[in-house]
Amino acid sequence: MSDRSWRELYEEVARAKGGRREKLLEELKLRLIREVAGSEIPRLKEWISQLSSVVEQLSAALGVKGAVYPKELRSFIEDPEAHLRKKLFIYAHDLARGRLGPEEFYAKAYAAVKTSLMTNGRALYQSWVYAALVLHMARRGFRLVYPDDLHLHLERSGRQRTGAIPPNAVLSDGYRALSLFLEAPRPVGWEDSGDLARVWKLYTALRPDMLAYGGRVLNIVVRDGEPPVLRPGVIVECKELEDWYKRARELKGPLASPLSAEEWRERWISGLYAGLADVLNIKVSEVAAKLKERRGLRLRDPQIAILYKRFYEPREMVLVSRAPVPGEVKSQLEREGIRVIDGVGFDIEALAAVADILEEEAGIESGRVDFVELTPRARELLRAAILAAKERGLGGAPPEIVERALEALLQLLSSRQQAEQRAHA
Repeated sequence: MSDRSWRELYEEVARAKGGRREKLLEELKLRLIREVAGSEIPRLKEWISQLSSVVEQLSAALGVKGAVYPKELRSFIEDPEAHLRKKLFIYAHDLARGRLGPEEFYAKAYAAVKTSLMTNGRALYQSWVYAALVLHMARRGFRLVYPDDLHLHLERSGRQRTGAIPPNAVLSDGYRALSLFLEAPRPVGWEDSGDLARVWKLYTALRPDMLAYGGRVLNIVVRDGEPPVLRPGVIVECKELEDWYKRARELKGPLASPLSAEEWRERWISGLYAGLADVLNIKVSEVAAKLKERRGLRLRDPQIAILYKRFYEPREMVLVSRAPVPGEVKSQLEREGIRVIDGVGFDIEALAAVADILEEEAGIESGRVDFVELTPRARELLRAAILAAKERGLGGAPPEIVERALEALLQLLSSRQQAEQRAHA
């Protein structure tokens, strides 16, 4: 690859055609990404390494087979630069076709790259905190009992289409259980205006990073409730930026009034049309006139954290900050009953106090569960037995399979003992 800047490559792109133009565009995107995010990509790659390390430790401690990431985060983890190049696809082709000038292209591309870096940086740190806390619980004797696919589920959506919001994980030590939810409440499936009106609060509800409940809680939706989910025992909020307390966000949330299903679909279709119109050079003025977004409140992040605490009224709320937090900000949060664990970086042991709070929240199991460590070969046999049972229409839950296997073993041993007794009679 040459050492030319993206602006120098642009001059050549404008003259090139066919495959050569596509090749130059890829090089141009990469040059721009390295110019805009050259120092940030290595830093986030280190964060990826930290997250992967915790997942590896969980594999040894809990027997998890891997992690299931949100689509966007998975793409970024696999190859950050390739992921960012995808974000510039349309802008780069508009540049090549002359629909965007160099300055306008740079402004749009810069914003897209920075937004993606911020979004994925936040997801990486939140996922690391979550995985590290699960590791702490594993060291205290807790095991992953839900879901039963032995994966660490870090995805935030797509698992609630049946009208319920299931946990990302349920951990149990045989006597107590803890249910963990990432970025809940999340929207659930709906079909018509009646359904949408009932679940609208889930679209607009305040959404903390992590909710924890004592016991096995497999659905937190409370239809027509305020808030629309069960009251959490613990909220954990994660802050990855050095200056997160200076940041402000527009909060629409509970201020937004419900849309009908027809209005919802009209907005979606209008948005799709607007996107296509941009590519096809079609006028969209009549579409834009119909779309008037509702305004919300602009709050700083400490205010939003306090709002979470007041709205959900958890027993405990903890804010985990990667960087140190100024004394006045920490005092403001602590006066509201929010415990601040700051300067954590990627030190797993620094989260021990948060794990203490989660362990205290763990609720008594309705039925006692005993754990037995399995050898790698035993795990393979159990998985094979589960698949074989499902193929034959039998119960495929691991506890049932183990129970049947032990019964069969005892029957076999009893039969052999009786046979030996008869042989010696």
